[in-house]
Amino acid sequence: MASIYIHIPYCKKACTYCDFHFKINQKDKNEMLKSMAKEIAERAKYLNQQKIKSIYFGGGTPSILDNFDIKKLLKKIRENYAIADNAEITLECNPDDLDEKKLTSLINLGINRLSIGIQSFDDGDLKFMNRSHNSSEAENSIHLAKMVGFKNITIDLIYGLPNQTLSKWEKNLSKMFALNIQHFSPYALTVEKKTALSHLVETKKVSLPNDENIIEQFNLLQEKAKENDFIHYEVSNFGKKGYFSNHNSSYWKNQDYLGIGPSAHSFNRKSRRWNVSSNKKYIQGITNKTTYFETEILSKEQQYNEYVLTSLRTIWGVDSTIIQNKFGKVVHTHFLKEIEKWNRKKYILSEKNIITLTQKGKIFADAISSDLFII
Repeated sequence: MASIYIHIPYCKKACTYCDFHFKINQKDKNEMLKSMAKEIAERAKYLNQQKIKSIYFGGGTPSILDNFDIKKLLKKIRENYAIADNAEITLECNPDDLDEKKLTSLINLGINRLSIGIQSFDDGDLKFMNRSHNSSEAENSIHLAKMVGFKNITIDLIYGLPNQTLSKWEKNLSKMFALNIQHFSPYALTVEKKTALSHLVETKKVSLPNDENIIEQFNLLQEKAKENDFIHYEVSNFGKKGYFSNHNSSYWKNQDYLGIGPSAHSFNRKSRRWNVSSNKKYIQGITNKTTYFETEILSKEQQYNEYVLTSLRTIWGVDSTIIQNKFGKVVHTHFLKEIEKWNRKKYILSEKNIITLTQKGKIFADAISSDLFII
């Protein structure tokens, strides 16, 4: 089973922390969609005829696409790939793009999962992030989606924001749990270069929380999620039983995926490929049949690093027998040696050759993974 990711590079409004999306222009959008449809067809062999279990419309604001746009892209995918009967088809959207008519049309098109970019239920946070919606619109979008028949809804939340106290974060979480959704993805705020946020931080107009505050927020997040029957199946993903994201899970389980559009990445376990980020160069490459991507063939060491990085973040963990059988005795010995110090700190659990992170260890997932890498 494999996944397809459609990256829509357009937004209605640039966010404070966003660095690569573009405000919508109808003419450009039409050219982009033509090029994406061509790429879908031209790369039909990339996934080796595997069945598609997940189609994900993400990126900027895919919900700005009209019914015809979405229908055309889905039709092109179905013409070129074998789609599983129970495939998860997700559309990322913003609360202010959703009304009853739009939501009903999405269900009729076959969209069966919504990923709503809530980010926060606090108006102060939303204003700081330059979001187009307010907290009331955020809550109403979820109520509307449930009313028209969506039974699989996920939202994004951001923590580690300026002036976001532990109390404010707890109120955010309480509002979310009261809405009875099936999945959510929380992310710590990161400062990307050349964004409005990076300028504010550099000029000391904004002060970010320290590591201790962020760890407190993360610990509270884990505690409250467990109380509300959410399973922490990946460091940044929580789902109710039966509602883990097929799309996200394909990344963490080291499965094949195909990325369509500017900046989109593809992976087939042996190589990684990524498209140019420039909209203009992407369209020109597709139109003129010139190269619009880069490819990296992964060495055995890189494949090992990839496996450790993705697997350790999940409840399924790293299987040391897979490391021994696939990567050999030397790599296996290296892994066991490097993991031992994290075991002594009680940041990992080891049971029947499966290594997973403890609650405390999840905070240090990236540090532990990088320590295990072969460079």
